[in-house]
Amino acid sequence: MSTADTDDETAWADEDRRVDEIVAQGPRGAFAVAGAATAIVVALYFIFYFVVYLPRGAVQ
Repeated sequence: MSTADTDDETAWADEDRRVDEIVAQGPRGAFAVAGAATAIVVALYFIFYFVVYLPRGAVQ
């Protein structure tokens, strides 16, 4: 084995270790995006309700 092969294996091992550390932390980014999207949908719902639906008044 040459020094280049050993360096490549060490680089791959370091990268694998970093990936394992990231995966162990969990899907925080996915939860953040899902939470933000949910908040936007809820906000749009309330805006529609208060700006469009309520001003029209009760249906007779």
